[in-house]
Formats: sequence, structure tokens, C-alpha cells
Amino acid sequence: MSKTKVAQNDGKPTWSLAKTLPWLLLIGGIIAMVASLALSIEVFDRLKNPSYVPICNLNPVLSCTSVADSAQSEVFGFPNYYIGIAGFASLATIGLAMLAGAKFKRWFWVTLELGLLLGIGFVIWLQFQSLYRIGALCIFCMVVWAMTIPIFWYTTLHVLNEKYIKTPAQLKKLVAFATRHHGDVLLLWFLVVIGLIVKRFWYYWSTLL
Repeated sequence: MSKTKVAQNDGKPTWSLAKTLPWLLLIGGIIAMVASLALSIEVFDRLKNPSYVPICNLNPVLSCTSVADSAQSEVFGFPNYYIGIAGFASLATIGLAMLAGAKFKRWFWVTLELGLLLGIGFVIWLQFQSLYRIGALCIFCMVVWAMTIPIFWYTTLHVLNEKYIKTPAQLKKLVAFATRHHGDVLLLWFLVVIGLIVKRFWYYWSTLL
């Protein structure tokens, strides 16, 4: 039984990371996978009918066509949503397996953490590209961002607290602080992303006021 618990209340744990993580992987994985699949369907419909307007094209800023037509949408020579469909389906499967009682070895958690580290790095790069190079946002992509961030964050906390990856002595207090204030850190992360979006496209948002 995992011992990863935070948020003490009168000496009793009120929240267990180990119990929450499987649900986060399952639900977050499914939501992000569906978003990736929906984007792929919209792109295919547009390929079949060039005059087709995707449902995610709402205005000059929220335009998945602008994003899908960019070079950044095929970084590895194929559409990024292929990675999303496969990757998030895998995460959902892991979450389901954990809920069924599966226990994974240290090498599995280290590999998962490395994969998620690459994933969050890719998401941050795509966020930068969307904001400052493409100049448009894809709603389905933002759903993927919104799921990737907490999945990465809570998996990292789990891996560090369970000591699958040893934390240097000088960083143990930082990990303990991050675990206690996990929700605050996550909220701050989202607020920073939202703030950057508001600032970057304020020229358009201001016309709606």
C-alpha cells in the first residue's frame, strides 16, 4: 500500500495522492485522447472537403485550422495528434490497471516520468509556438494542455514521494513543500498560462468588452 499522503488535518490524512493518481490518469487520459481524436476528425473532414469549416474555428484567435496548417503541427513528420491519441490512451490504460490493483516496478515509474517530462516539454514548446509564432489557439490542443499539466505534476510528486527517483538531500524540503501545496502550485501554473494567453491576444479580447 502506498504511503503518499498529504494535507494533514488533526493528525489524519485528508488526501491520498496514490488513490487520486489512477483516476487522474484514467479520466485525464480519456479526455485528452478524445480531444486528440476530435482534432484528427476535423482535419480529415477538411482534407475531404476544403470548404469545410471545423467546429473549433470560432474566431481569428481560436482557430484550429491555423494551428493544424502550421509546420509545428507535424514536428516529427506526422500530425501531432497521433502522438496524443496513442500517448493518452496508454495513460488511461495505466490508470485503469492501477484501479484494478496493478503494481508497477521502479523502472516503469522512471520510464513513465521520463515520458511525461518529454510530454510536458513538448506542450510548453507548443504553447510558445501557438502564442508567439502561429498567433492562434486550437481549442482541442488546449484541452490536451489542460490534461497534460496535472498528469505530469501529480505523477512527478508520486514518483518523488515514493522514492522511485531519489531526491537529493538539498531538495527534499522543496519536494515536501510542493507536495503540501500541490493545488496552489497547479493553480499558479494554470494562471500563468491563462495570463500569457490574455496578454498575447488582448488586442482581440478587448474588442469583445
